[in-house]
Amino acid sequence: MSTKPQVLIAGAGIGGLTAAASLLNAGYTVKVFEAAPELGEVGAGIQNSANAVKVLYHLGLKEALDKVVVRPKAYNFRVHSTGEVIQSMPLGESHEQRFGAPYVQIHRADIHSILVDKVRELDPNCIELNAQATGFEEDENGVTLLLADGRRISGDVLVGADGIKSNIRKQIHGDQPANYTGQVAWRALIPVENLPENFLEANVDVWCGPGNHAVIYYLRGGEVLNFVGLVAHEGWTEEGWTIKCPWEELKADYEGWHPTIQTIIDAADKDQCYRWALNNRAALPFWSTKRVTLLGDSAHPTLPYLAQGAVMAIEDSCVLTRCLDQCDNIGDALDLYQRNRIERTTRIVNESTANAELFQHSSEDELKAAFAARNIDKERTHWLYSYDALNVELV
Repeated sequence: MSTKPQVLIAGAGIGGLTAAASLLNAGYTVKVFEAAPELGEVGAGIQNSANAVKVLYHLGLKEALDKVVVRPKAYNFRVHSTGEVIQSMPLGESHEQRFGAPYVQIHRADIHSILVDKVRELDPNCIELNAQATGFEEDENGVTLLLADGRRISGDVLVGADGIKSNIRKQIHGDQPANYTGQVAWRALIPVENLPENFLEANVDVWCGPGNHAVIYYLRGGEVLNFVGLVAHEGWTEEGWTIKCPWEELKADYEGWHPTIQTIIDAADKDQCYRWALNNRAALPFWSTKRVTLLGDSAHPTLPYLAQGAVMAIEDSCVLTRCLDQCDNIGDALDLYQRNRIERTTRIVNESTANAELFQHSSEDELKAAFAARNIDKERTHWLYSYDALNVELV
């Protein structure tokens, strides 16, 4: 486009902030509107494979990331009762050599803070708080973002990055209720000083069991161990990440598991155990109108079984910026963006859902047979980690 459009972004989560940084870096005028009264992120750890880290490095974030990430050596799948490794993917130097960037683990709050700093470095006045998006109006001349306090903000493009309960998506597609999967997620952060010395190597370990699995890895330079437990559970529908639940229920969910898991749970702060419902939403057939599009969880909420939720939002941000640069008008740019993202993100969502069955089996023999039939490293190398949002051909 000869004149770069003004972009409005609803939501200052990881996706909205990465989009803002990418667009500002490319010379766009950007305003981000965040409902919360202050910036911050809850939750615990996330994993970023090379397909996301390349984008973050391109934004100039390598130095800041290196101060807080952990680079795991391997991705192991283990039997819940014995700890036996039934399949392993090399990470570390191997991942970086094959895909052009490292595989890193990072606390949500840390990556969020790094992105806030980058956006404010590029434009100190970019982010506006206490500004909840409720909807939009659009015509051939522009788009108006409607805020809960009655304000109307005009721009050329609107990006709905307002999360799984997105009001922007709701206006485009109607109210789409969440479908409870029958599983919940526990999370706990354990300071390493509460654990035995040299307790675990710096790996991603997925412990697979009947109706249950757990994911364990380090954060913050190895100072904290991140525990996420994914458990079949009837009747729990609370979706928020800040809902405390009794430690005794966490302990009961992992009765009979390997002593490593018991040590981790016993070392957890009994007043800081959180649980939330895992919900599915139907894949969207399209994301965009003439001047409005979706990004991140607003477009493709996913289960955490492929470690690609934040990664997809980071990829989206890069591709959206490239599409706006490449096209002569906004409508064509948004069509190009969704055309190049829907198939990939839908596949990630579907494979994430399928992994619940792979990771959770009724018997050890069944589990081993399922993994024996798969080469997960080869599968993910072929299409997932090799994706390069900075250079992929847009068609």
